[in-house]
Amino acid sequence: DWLPWSLLLLSLTSETIAFYVPGVAPTNFHQNDPVEIKAVKLTSSRTQLPYEYYSLPFCQPTKITYKAENLGEVLRGDRIVNTPFQVLMNSEKKCEVLCSKTKDPVTLTVEQSRLVAERITEDYYVHLIADNLPVATRLELYSNRDGDDKKKEKDVQFEHGYRLGFTDVSKIYLHNHLSFILYYHREDLEEDQEHTYRVVRFEVIPQSIRLEDLKTDEKSSCTLPEGTNSSPQEIDPTKENQLYFTYSVHWEESDIKWASRWDTYLTMSDVQIHWFSIINSVVVVFFLSGILSMIIIRTLRKDIANYNKEDDIEDTMEESGWKLVHGDVFRPPQYPLILSSLLGSGIQLFCMILIVIFVAMLGMLSPSSRGALMTTACFLFMFMGVFGGFSAGRLYRTLKGHRWKKGAFCTATLYPGVVFGICFVLNCFIWGKHSSGAVPFPTMVALLCMWFGISLPLVYLGYYFGFRKQPYDNPVRTNQIPRQIPEQRWYMNRFVGILMAGILPFGAMFIELFFIFSAIWENQFYYLFGFLFLVFIILVVSCSQISIVMVYFQLCAEDYRWWWRNFLVSGGSAFYVLVYAIFYFVNKLDIVEFIPSLLYFGYTALMVLSFWLLTGTIGFYAAYMFVRKIYAAVKID
Repeated sequence: DWLPWSLLLLSLTSETIAFYVPGVAPTNFHQNDPVEIKAVKLTSSRTQLPYEYYSLPFCQPTKITYKAENLGEVLRGDRIVNTPFQVLMNSEKKCEVLCSKTKDPVTLTVEQSRLVAERITEDYYVHLIADNLPVATRLELYSNRDGDDKKKEKDVQFEHGYRLGFTDVSKIYLHNHLSFILYYHREDLEEDQEHTYRVVRFEVIPQSIRLEDLKTDEKSSCTLPEGTNSSPQEIDPTKENQLYFTYSVHWEESDIKWASRWDTYLTMSDVQIHWFSIINSVVVVFFLSGILSMIIIRTLRKDIANYNKEDDIEDTMEESGWKLVHGDVFRPPQYPLILSSLLGSGIQLFCMILIVIFVAMLGMLSPSSRGALMTTACFLFMFMGVFGGFSAGRLYRTLKGHRWKKGAFCTATLYPGVVFGICFVLNCFIWGKHSSGAVPFPTMVALLCMWFGISLPLVYLGYYFGFRKQPYDNPVRTNQIPRQIPEQRWYMNRFVGILMAGILPFGAMFIELFFIFSAIWENQFYYLFGFLFLVFIILVVSCSQISIVMVYFQLCAEDYRWWWRNFLVSGGSAFYVLVYAIFYFVNKLDIVEFIPSLLYFGYTALMVLSFWLLTGTIGFYAAYMFVRKIYAAVKID
């Protein structure tokens, strides 16, 4: 009877997407109020290096002011800055020239021309915002399925930002005229009040018009050429180029309410894929649980009944099986300090991801609050140090460790240190490219202060209490002398275990993985947190089940060294994530240069490491509970 419940949950989660973020108030404009247009950054999925808007020779306002940004925006490479576009609410502009203090066209030097040409060939997009709405380019695709011209349906999709320019054969053209189309929603008011308007959509049609075809006059307004007889504005990277930067503004009334103005950006053409993948995963997990419970519970019942028969205890002891290793199964593993530290970081990650996905599912981290997701994740990871430290301390105590200060330090620095190290190295390369994606030095110092000022003390605090708490009680005593481990079969090999254990959890989440990858690498918005929450739960369940199966087989083979092995094997799906990331790189992205490839694989390594810690921790705790349960059920003399 889980189906109606899961459908109810899903209907709730899919509804939440349409809600607006609590705490963001709409801006009301009156007729002819200025609507400020700001620039965010330039991005390209080919180079993965964002640049700030004025890294190219665009027209600048008299005073450049940058918006104060939150941590997430800085880490994403957003540098929000004002632009010289003058847009007034509900007032049209036919054609205006920018940079028109002098009546002459803008001259790009050879250096600037070369830079602009390079950015155009690298497929850069420009991102602007008006009243916090990102600009979009409308793409009309004709889905002509019947071959009948009359039945051509327009399929409208939106591209984020607009293309900087385009190339044709070997020539490079710049989009130097922007036609802004802004949609407003008129608010209903009582009588004798002035109408207020709200911006609900921001589109642009970029055009390339060469200098000779634009006619300008004294008041910095211009006339666009008629029809199709104009040529585009070419940028020759070998010499100086002269051109005008122009723009026009057109307003249209719209029925879209302010609360749902983000829907056009988030329209998913393929929500069905998510449904299929979720139902598929749920079926797989239930199938798995069925098999698991049948095999393991029946076998265990039989085993326990056999082991607990008093009369023929001698015959039983001759048999093989998991009971034979009862004196060694809780023997502490090698390197207990490192194991407990990694598991502590795993718990820290698990709590952070769970809370972030849950809060995002409630609509509080929607894409309109830029950078909120990253900021929340960073702070939550710092504050979850208490739980990480507590679980690591308690486990370390159980594994007969006694250097708790060293353990706490290791928990607080091992995983974050690796993350920080990789990010720092990658950051040096991004700095060398002068990209805005490089984390500025003050932000880096701030992150270090957060790590050593918030996270480290909290981990120590948690570790202290965890270490003082009663250790986990193991139901059987450990023998003095370790038992001989018999020769293992080929399929008990670690790597075979990783391959076998990883495939099911990966299968459950690989569709979501595709959407997350395209959000990270192709500048899409990801907002389907309702689906993601379900996928996360399915992932937790399938990891636990697989882990229990693997540990049962291992103990049946009389190999009691399960601690590390189980942690490694449960994280097996991370191996498949790595394989998928390589496949995605080869098939979906056309990255050719060295530094973008390095960035891709550097960040992928971080994702895979974090994913391994997360799934390994889930599997480890499931297996540990299982092992304690089954050994508590047998009588041992």
